[in-house]
Amino acid sequence: MQPLLSSLFDQTERLPLSVSDLTRMIRGELERRFSSVWVEGEISNFRAHGSGHWYFTLKDEGAQLRAACYRSSNQRIRFRPEDGLQVRARGRLSLYEPKGEYQLIVEALEPVGAGALQLAFEQTKARLQAEGLFAAELKRAIPMLPRRVGVITSPSGAAIRDILHVISRRTRTVHVLFASARVQGEGAAHEIVRGIKLLNEFHARALKDGSLDGGIDVIIVGRGGGSIEDLWAFNEEAVARAIRSSTIPVISAVGHETDFTIADFVADLRAPTPSAAAEIVAAHEAQLCSLLSTLTTNLVRSIRFRIAGSRAEVQEMALSPAFDAVAARLRDAMTATDDAEHRLQTAITSVVQRAQRRFGAAAHSLSPAQLRSVVLAARARFESLKKERDAGIASRLETAKQQLGMAAAALDAMSPLKVLERGYAIAHDAQGHVVREASMVTVGDAVRLRLWKGALNCRVEGAENE
Repeated sequence: MQPLLSSLFDQTERLPLSVSDLTRMIRGELERRFSSVWVEGEISNFRAHGSGHWYFTLKDEGAQLRAACYRSSNQRIRFRPEDGLQVRARGRLSLYEPKGEYQLIVEALEPVGAGALQLAFEQTKARLQAEGLFAAELKRAIPMLPRRVGVITSPSGAAIRDILHVISRRTRTVHVLFASARVQGEGAAHEIVRGIKLLNEFHARALKDGSLDGGIDVIIVGRGGGSIEDLWAFNEEAVARAIRSSTIPVISAVGHETDFTIADFVADLRAPTPSAAAEIVAAHEAQLCSLLSTLTTNLVRSIRFRIAGSRAEVQEMALSPAFDAVAARLRDAMTATDDAEHRLQTAITSVVQRAQRRFGAAAHSLSPAQLRSVVLAARARFESLKKERDAGIASRLETAKQQLGMAAAALDAMSPLKVLERGYAIAHDAQGHVVREASMVTVGDAVRLRLWKGALNCRVEGAENE
């Protein structure tokens, strides 16, 4: 009995497993044993797949571990992994059965040292700066006296209250168009981008249909201060690109004076606080009026001083001996003018008299008798030329008639109809070709004979070839 049991046990123990079965069993044990582990190491061979998944290797001095972070997980990771970065990864161990390799399925990732948000901030800033989004030549000037200001912030935050308070206190000529948006938490960046696009679309429509003269002059995007997590929406790449794409100049007013965001770098102007942004766009009317009053007073005083000085100069010059010299020169000039006028009148009278004499002589030479003689001579000349013309025309016509008769006789002699008139005929076959030889037709062919007058339709009964 004992040898029989031993034999059965050996056969069971030696029953082989397929590779797939063994791999599946190992995978199950790995996933049960290491369902959630933290691993620290250096990233190498990082690769972002087109599907959105990340693949990389975690390594230290003694070993390396393949890792995969699927799209559903890496969307929650603020920074982008890169080779050489020291990180802590949380996930579960699994086994990739087709290759028999175990790997860490990463569900969370944190950089060692700097925080994830700070690292993401630096990465985004470096990438956008390399693209030129922070270039100074892209910055647009903020209007000195804007009439309409767009504001994008939270409707319940202190920023909108501060902006409205400053604008209402400093001016009554600036109108505010408010676009509500969350400025903190999930989805805040999307709402800020939507607010920027909304105000730009409103601006474009207003310019097109003329409902608002000039549209929106400037946009303020901002919120109060907070931690880096609170301000993170203004570090999102989508917000930065929306600010840069805006056709309206944008003032970034995020946080307190020591806080900087990506929006501050890409905006046309950075204001340290929302209140400071409101002060920029709202000129103080009292100060402007006071300045204008002061400038007006100074201008009037200056003009009066200049007039008084000029009046004194005129009076001084009026008493100067130079005026006597000028008066003498004017008297001499008037005398010379009178003399020149007398000489001109004399010359004109002389010219008119000579013209009258020439006119009288011409009128005498054109008496009626002389004119009648000239007309008779011209008429005789005209009649003579007319007779010569008629004779020439008759001669030319006679010559042309003779030439035409000779040409007609020559054409008549060369005409085929003249030949037909002498009793000849022209034969055509059924295709209309001229039959020049008897060999061109056969017995029974239809032939058409063209006579001098009329034609005959015939059929060939015989042919003689010479």
